[in-house]
Amino acid sequence: MSDGKTTGLQLRSLITSTGELEISLLSMEFPEPGPDEVLVRVEASPINPSDLGLLLGAADPATATTSGSGDAAVVKAKVPQASAKAMAGRLDESMAVGNEGAGTVIKAGSSPEAQALLGKMVAMIGGAMYAQYRVMKAAACLPLPEGTTAAEGASCFVNPLTSLGMVETMRREGHTALVHTAAASNLGQMLNRICLKDGIDLVNIVRSEAQEKLLRDLGAKYVVNSTAPSFMDDLVAALVATGATLAFDATGGGRLQGQIITAMEVMAVKAMKEYSRYGSTTHKQVYVYGRLESKPIEFSPTFGMAWGMGGWLLFPFLQKIGQADAARLRARVAAELKTTFASHYTKEISLQEVLDLDNLRAYAKRATGEKFLITPNKAG
Repeated sequence: MSDGKTTGLQLRSLITSTGELEISLLSMEFPEPGPDEVLVRVEASPINPSDLGLLLGAADPATATTSGSGDAAVVKAKVPQASAKAMAGRLDESMAVGNEGAGTVIKAGSSPEAQALLGKMVAMIGGAMYAQYRVMKAAACLPLPEGTTAAEGASCFVNPLTSLGMVETMRREGHTALVHTAAASNLGQMLNRICLKDGIDLVNIVRSEAQEKLLRDLGAKYVVNSTAPSFMDDLVAALVATGATLAFDATGGGRLQGQIITAMEVMAVKAMKEYSRYGSTTHKQVYVYGRLESKPIEFSPTFGMAWGMGGWLLFPFLQKIGQADAARLRARVAAELKTTFASHYTKEISLQEVLDLDNLRAYAKRATGEKFLITPNKAG
């Protein structure tokens, strides 16, 4: 900052009409906050799978190259022709990245609401968080409890509210237990803690013995490994024990979604008193909320007629339940930020280090349990 003006760096992602991704840093002047706004010095912002969708688009990380260094570094990568059509809506438009973050309010507008936040640590959601500064509406900032660090508060929206939203959806739709895939992730660990605390049975589906052990060590009762030869038998047994008829899937591709509904149908048929060629009347639902797998969803509908498969997104869900219930969920997150909703990070990197190819290929893997945190004001 100099002469009363605030300048800093912001990460930008561009996909050109020639089919190339460009990621770079832009030096820019951040505007003075309006009466009901604040200027936040962003100190931490996580890389979520949803952020990678905007940051990398459909580009192939294996083709990434870099030129320049420091603030002038530029990463380029090829977008496969087969995926280019899906990127048509953002071609040649430089886009700011980063859904959520946390930092200190360094300037505030004249309104009492804005002035009350001056000097406070706040959490934010609203895009463009991979930047050194962010102007926000005061009402959109969540003041963090005294003693909370930026790293602790940076992930208090997407994963916590998504996991709470899953439980809320379960209750609103009349289910009594849950199934969750990629369950060893930060989000999965949060959901496990919520369900343990609230007395909800949760079937955790993981992809390795190490992930299975991690969740069992955290108190998870029902953990099944999708790579085990006994997976379907193990899944049916867990479903029979819990009665779970609702699943949230983070993979978004392959055969897992159909396998879950098939296992739910086996469970339901076991409880039937009479045979029906239409299968059970128990409704079985899978919501896809992530795309860890890029391949198509594949299944054979051999599980009766009472089933559903669809998409689930956090922000439409919050709009659907209304401001009062959304505020109730946010209040729980704030109250349990260091316990139920604690996040753990594999690595902290600066804005400049986001452009390092080794880092890029690591966070682009979307590996379960490996989460990166960007610290925008850390020296590159």
